[in-house]
Amino acid sequence: MASVIVLTSCSSGQQATDSDGEGAAKVEGKISLTYLQKQGDQEYFVGEAAGAKAKADELGIDLKIVNLGNDANKTISEAQSAISQKSNGLIVVVPDPAVGPQVAQIAKDAKVALLTSDDQICTTGPDPASCPADALVPRIGFSGAQMGGEVGKRAAAEFKKAGWNPAETRTISAWKQDVTVCTDRVKAAKEAFTAGAGATVQNIDVPTDNTPTGAQDKIAATVTANPGVKHWVIWGCNDENVQGGVTALENAGFKADDVIGVGLGAYLACKNWSSGKPSGMKAALFINGEDVGALAVQTMYDKLKNGKAFPKEAFAPTTMVDASTWKSAGVTCG
Repeated sequence: MASVIVLTSCSSGQQATDSDGEGAAKVEGKISLTYLQKQGDQEYFVGEAAGAKAKADELGIDLKIVNLGNDANKTISEAQSAISQKSNGLIVVVPDPAVGPQVAQIAKDAKVALLTSDDQICTTGPDPASCPADALVPRIGFSGAQMGGEVGKRAAAEFKKAGWNPAETRTISAWKQDVTVCTDRVKAAKEAFTAGAGATVQNIDVPTDNTPTGAQDKIAATVTANPGVKHWVIWGCNDENVQGGVTALENAGFKADDVIGVGLGAYLACKNWSSGKPSGMKAALFINGEDVGALAVQTMYDKLKNGKAFPKEAFAPTTMVDASTWKSAGVTCG
């Protein structure tokens, strides 16, 4: 898949300042980086690590990948460990944005460059959603609004094609509600669906932990609490939420023709399609973790080697895929 990278600066047109480890010195010799990832065994993050490693090898960077799992406390200890091991820069995907100020302070005190990928963190508070723009740590990832908009648009198209009675239909928005980028995606999906559906369909917000089993349990309870609903449309922060929902509905006896799931990632959605059986997973937005990992390492290299300021955000490309197009789009289905 061709990669087109979009770089954006903050609204004032200025580059990031205090939040990006401005005190970090240029590196004359070999650069050492540490990439701290939440959920490092998840397919997307496995791809992200592979992309980061490939780019590090290309640039001659010494790169260490650390899987944080879902342990927020490990983020702090591993950041401290990386600095003690003389890493020149930290790239972080936090399990919980609440640790953001601590991570930022650790990097600032050590004069180590700090960059986030995927999820935002704030230098001054635990909630990136209420963070001043100049206190957000520069981020490499995807545009939540753009991604959510594409998901909602496709969901609306599938809904119209199905011809369902809106009164007998519900939409489910499933996501971990303290993750800012997830909220951005879901909000945009809702708005795009409403704009494109041509009818009013009641939405149900379902808080999850962003895992397939967590989403499955919460959505199963939601379905049980709404026995009169005949048709369901599901979107969420990631493929995990939608896959969990599709599975919950299958277990509840709903046929594939009564479910519209639009994933975000495609790395789980493709498993439904590779079986050749009818599935409620109708489409998914393909986000390639390899692109993000590579771009994060390149961006850090440009700063440490060449003194180039971080952009406030850098976005990698996305592609909508379905059962007929996922292979040609380059989706890796583990």
